[in-house]
Amino acid sequence: MIILLLLACSMPMFFAFGKGPDSQSNFKAAIAVAIMVPVLAYAMWMVYRILNKNKKVVDSDMENIIFDVGQVLVKYDWETYLDSFGFPKEERDTIAKAVFLSDVWNERDRSSQDEQYYVDEMVKAAPQYEKDIREVMRRSNETVEKMDYAETWVKYLKDKGYHVYILSNYATDTLNRTQEQLPFLKHVDGAVFSCQVKQIKPEPDIYQTLISRYHLNPEKSVFLDDRKENCEAAEKFGIHTIQFHNFKQAAAELEKMGVK
Repeated sequence: MIILLLLACSMPMFFAFGKGPDSQSNFKAAIAVAIMVPVLAYAMWMVYRILNKNKKVVDSDMENIIFDVGQVLVKYDWETYLDSFGFPKEERDTIAKAVFLSDVWNERDRSSQDEQYYVDEMVKAAPQYEKDIREVMRRSNETVEKMDYAETWVKYLKDKGYHVYILSNYATDTLNRTQEQLPFLKHVDGAVFSCQVKQIKPEPDIYQTLISRYHLNPEKSVFLDDRKENCEAAEKFGIHTIQFHNFKQAAAELEKMGVK
C-alpha cells in the first residue's frame, strides 16, 4: 500500500515532463490518480476499522460481560448516608427498617408505581417520623457514588472487543437523578434496568429479558453481581457468574476466564 501511494504521488511529476499530443491528458490523469488513490485507501481503512471494531484481541471463550451496577460499578452506601442526618439511634434504626431494609424499597426497584406511592408506604411503617422519612427519600440519590474505575473498566473491555451489558435493579427516580454517576452507560451495548422492564433480580424473567433482547449466548456470557442469590439465578440460565467483592478480585476472576 505504501509503495502504491508513492507511485501514485510520483506519477504527476513523471508526466509533467512528458512530450507528445497525449502528455497533457496523461498529466491530468496522473493528478486524478494521485488524488483518488489516497482517498480510496482511506475509505478502505475506515471500512476495515468498522468491520473489525468488535474483533477480539484476546483469547477467551467469553463474548459478553454483564455488570450489575450497585456495589459493582457504583458505590451504594445507604448507611453512611442515613448516619449523615444525625438522627437519634432509635429514630435512625426505625427509619432504616422502614426505608432501606423494607420490602417496599426492594419493590421500588420494579417501579410499577410512581415514587410518591413508595414513599407513602414507607411513611405508613413509621408515621411518627414522616417528615424525616420524606426528607431521606427526597435526597436518596446521595446513596450512590461514582467508582473511579468503572468507566475505564467498561471502556477497556469494549476496546478489547467484548460486548458489555448492564443488568441492574434500579428505581426510576434514582436512575433519573444519578446519571452523572453512570458515565459508563455511554460505552455499553445494552442495558436492562428493573424499573424499565418491571422485573427485578433474582426473578427469572429479568434474565430471560436480557438474553432475548440482545440475543446472548449464555455459555459465552459472564455476569458480575455482588449478591449471591442474583448470581445463582443467572447460573440457572447457563450464564457464568462472578460474585463481586472488589475490583481487584473480580478482574482476577475474569482473567482466569481469559478476559484480560
